[in-house]
Amino acid sequence: MPMTTTDDLRPKGARPLSGPRIPHEIRIPRGIRALNWTRNDALVAIAAVVVDLVGYALGAAGGGRPLSVSALVLVVLTAPCLLARRVRPVAVLGAVLALGVALNLITSQGPHFSAGATVALYSVARVRGPAVTAAAALAAVPLTVVGSGSGGTTGFMGLLGNTIAVLLVVAAALLTRRWHQETEARRILLAERAVADERRRIARELHDIVAHHITTMQLMAGGARANLAHDPGAAREALVTLEGSGRMALREMRQLLDVLRAGEEPEHTPPAPQPGPGDLDRIVAEAGLGGLETGFTVDGPVRPLPPALGLTVFRIVQESLTNARKHAGRTRAHVRLTYRPDEVTVEVRDEGSGDRPARAAQGSGYGLIGMRERVALQGGTLEAAALDGGGFRVAARLPAPPGPDVPGGEGEEERG
Repeated sequence: MPMTTTDDLRPKGARPLSGPRIPHEIRIPRGIRALNWTRNDALVAIAAVVVDLVGYALGAAGGGRPLSVSALVLVVLTAPCLLARRVRPVAVLGAVLALGVALNLITSQGPHFSAGATVALYSVARVRGPAVTAAAALAAVPLTVVGSGSGGTTGFMGLLGNTIAVLLVVAAALLTRRWHQETEARRILLAERAVADERRRIARELHDIVAHHITTMQLMAGGARANLAHDPGAAREALVTLEGSGRMALREMRQLLDVLRAGEEPEHTPPAPQPGPGDLDRIVAEAGLGGLETGFTVDGPVRPLPPALGLTVFRIVQESLTNARKHAGRTRAHVRLTYRPDEVTVEVRDEGSGDRPARAAQGSGYGLIGMRERVALQGGTLEAAALDGGGFRVAARLPAPPGPDVPGGEGEEERG
């Protein structure tokens, strides 16, 4: 069914309307749209007019004066002026003060500071600089008492009261502006901090993924090359492990990229789970194939861990074994995972020799920095230091209170 427009309702031969056709909409005059007012601005303007009308009516009733239609019109005219207070605050203040002077001239009410003048002066002090604000405040005090019909002590008290009112309005506007500026600065700081934290998290994940898998692939490629001539079976097994490690690296990096693209593209398949303690067997086996004979022991009743905590345990073991393979050479290592009632501890110890200069700087590398950050996020502690008799030890204690759905333990399990 075709849409009916305003031009379709005109008689034939009538002059077409200018401007774009807006179906089924009320056209707002361009001048009103230029005021850039909101519903809150309209509510503030109406509230100020209502307060001034009530004040004028009570003052007239208290003084035994009849209500003047012209005075009521002047009070009501304050509302459309206040609608432009965001766009032209100084002009609005001038118009409101002029209406107030006219109202004082045609009525005999005493000195007062109207609600409309309060809103207009607040808008000027809220957005303008100190010079404009001071000029507006100095102009508002005398103009609000012009023609008020009071002199002597009453006029002085009215002038003093309006001065105090102006100072309070300006002070409130300046305090509000400062509070908004501090709030905005705090919001920007928090946003920048969140971005920096996210960058560190992504860098930490990429380091753990790339360092581990590239090290494994390098060792497997070297082993395949060394055994290619005299032991094709071992070379083939190394190439299979190399292929699996590359596939695993791609999968983990794809998971990380999917997190970065979250919300941009619809997900057609559910994301793969993050690695955890259940995947430690795999990286221990990869370490053994890479020349680092590694044992694995699990103590205590095994229970499921939260995904973030499980990923932390996995990354600690992964990074520790990667460092051991890079710096310790062909030696032995042992991984021990211990489940306690309210915490989980993981320890990785290797038996490398003490004459490796690269190990001295290992404590300041990106790997251990990333591990410390992961452990700190979980509220745990990390120890990483060279052993007296040679080798290196990494031990982490992570809080892990049991949840309501934790199954019973299965005793002690030992592998390796």
